[in-house]
Amino acid sequence: MYHKQIFKSRAELDQAFATQVASQLQTVIDANGKASIAFSGGSTPKGFFAALSNQDIAWDKVTVTLADERWVDFDDSNSNTRLLSENLLTNNAAKATLFPLKLDGELNERAVVKLNELAGNDVLPLDIVILGMGEDGHTASLFPCSKEIREGLDQGAAPGLLKVVPGSAPFDRISFNFNALVQASHLYLHLVGESKMQVLDQAIANENSMEMPIRAFLHHTSKTIDVFWAE
Repeated sequence: MYHKQIFKSRAELDQAFATQVASQLQTVIDANGKASIAFSGGSTPKGFFAALSNQDIAWDKVTVTLADERWVDFDDSNSNTRLLSENLLTNNAAKATLFPLKLDGELNERAVVKLNELAGNDVLPLDIVILGMGEDGHTASLFPCSKEIREGLDQGAAPGLLKVVPGSAPFDRISFNFNALVQASHLYLHLVGESKMQVLDQAIANENSMEMPIRAFLHHTSKTIDVFWAE
């Protein structure tokens, strides 16, 4: 299930989105003493990150992570961890704890096992998840072109992380699987631009998630994903 919210401008979206997410984080903190949130990378959320970083909540009780990450060094321009550090973890949000989806060395089975162990202790279950979407309908690093897509979308799998090697995108990736993402208390899809609305309409029109993985979230029978869009 999904619910669309359409904004007149990206600036309006960023501020409204930041206010809502901050309120939900604080509510979770008040109830549980802590909160975890997973973000997506790319250029779309930069304005949202700036607005969210200024929200006055108990950031020292928040653990911040990513829905997925490229297996590159933290100082690489392609690192989503770097994106978070430079754009979100500033101002008030500088007090938050960062849980990076990257270890030293290769992305091999041992690294995936270790990250799953750490994630199980530090961030799972996720309280809030904010997804993006590619032109091919991928979300997080659940790519339709990858050999790992069935594993990533397996609704019988334990919530966790998996290695993904996209066929049509650079870099090996680490990604939370569908079950780890969909079990969040609050689930969002953040989109901007007319082309993304067209992709969204295409995803809504059919339920084949192997073709467009975002469909697994949009057509879930018991979980609502809130779509925030601005042109």
